Amino acid sequence: MSLLSPEWTALLYLVAAVCFILALKGLSSPRTARRGNAIGAAGALLAVVTVFLSARLENVPLILAAIAVGSAIAFPVARRVQMTQMPQLVALFNGVGGGAAALVAVLELGHQEDPWVRLAVVFTMLVGAVSFAGSAVTVGKLQELISTRPLLFPGMPWVMGAVLLGAVFSGALVVVTGSLGWSLALLGLGLAAGLLLVLPVGGADVPIVISLLNAFTGLAVAASGVVLGNVLLLVAGTLVGASGTILTKVMASAMGRGVGGIMFGAFKGGSTAGSTALSDRPVRSSSPEDIAVQLGYAQRVVIVPGYGLAVAQGQHTVAELATALVARGVDVVFAIHPVAGRMPGHMNVLLAEANVPYESLRELAEVNPEFATTDIVLVVGANDVVNPAAKSSPGSPIYGMPILEVVQAQQVVFLKRSMRPGFAGIENELLHDPKTTLLFGDAKDSLARVLGAVKAL
Repeated sequence: MSLLSPEWTALLYLVAAVCFILALKGLSSPRTARRGNAIGAAGALLAVVTVFLSARLENVPLILAAIAVGSAIAFPVARRVQMTQMPQLVALFNGVGGGAAALVAVLELGHQEDPWVRLAVVFTMLVGAVSFAGSAVTVGKLQELISTRPLLFPGMPWVMGAVLLGAVFSGALVVVTGSLGWSLALLGLGLAAGLLLVLPVGGADVPIVISLLNAFTGLAVAASGVVLGNVLLLVAGTLVGASGTILTKVMASAMGRGVGGIMFGAFKGGSTAGSTALSDRPVRSSSPEDIAVQLGYAQRVVIVPGYGLAVAQGQHTVAELATALVARGVDVVFAIHPVAGRMPGHMNVLLAEANVPYESLRELAEVNPEFATTDIVLVVGANDVVNPAAKSSPGSPIYGMPILEVVQAQQVVFLKRSMRPGFAGIENELLHDPKTTLLFGDAKDSLARVLGAVKAL
């Protein structure tokens, strides 16, 4: 017997849906992201409680046990994860969501006779399986458990085509017969499709794939709402699918490429390919003390953060350096590229953790016109997002990607661990420009030494 009437159930679902919408609105800005996340979590909790109070559930002890096990795993993992591993965690959560939707669809197949509902079941199974397998590959690439280079084999496009045709055929049989065997075949083909979709993607394109798979998971969840007759699942999944699709297009535009070219560019040599090759060309290096003098007596400094800053956990040190320079009368801002890091908004989250004022962050379109009047650009752990090859080398895999045009500044200082190229796997000619100085070492340690020298001026 349910404790809530249908009217109260619908009302609470409406409140939860509004919470999800407000959460998305809050997450659109670093200022309100924390509040938006809390509102979304409250909406999810309200939705779960409403299900328990309104539905006639069977196997409640098993459900509670599953929730307890999941919470016991997720809570410590989320608490302990390093900022550098946040993209992997996001991809993992996304894949688990898609996989869960697919499994729910399989379990519901035997209870559905309507062909249209079975069609929703097929869609959920296929898209959820693609999201699960694809997300697993992105985690492997980001964690460098598998090569970040595009992984191809002869005839791969034909194999992909055969898998998709097989999925359509299996899905049609599931709709007509409701066969569990064909549904399992469909799941297997969906997993294969996910692997084949993401394996050819390499290097700096992986964040785009994470966003796209997030949209896939949202669509799978929305379809599962149709299968289960749950309006809130339909609303929540649609929100995730729509926002993920929009984000994917925005990020692809930020890279100056189409989504199709990003996903399938490797077949014609157009995908970014991670590399470990070290350049042996000469560069100009300097000491922390000399760089401190340049920074301390400049009028305007722009700091460009990248993934290397996250790896070194140097966000608090760079924030302290910015504060020390501002105290000396230097105008300091941070230039944020839309695809810097390994996930959307990675640098914004990193700097927010270090309490860098939101007013100090400049987006690409806003900061690019200001580089010509900038004395020094301090590039900390970034490479591809400032690489002039995006504008000057038509054969480059990042050609056409809008970049932070730091080359226009008076002086450029790179903090780098080595001469290894960026995630796109191509050399940066800016490193060899006469106006560029390099300081080698761990980013956090280098920043601390520069900070100490600035304070001693």
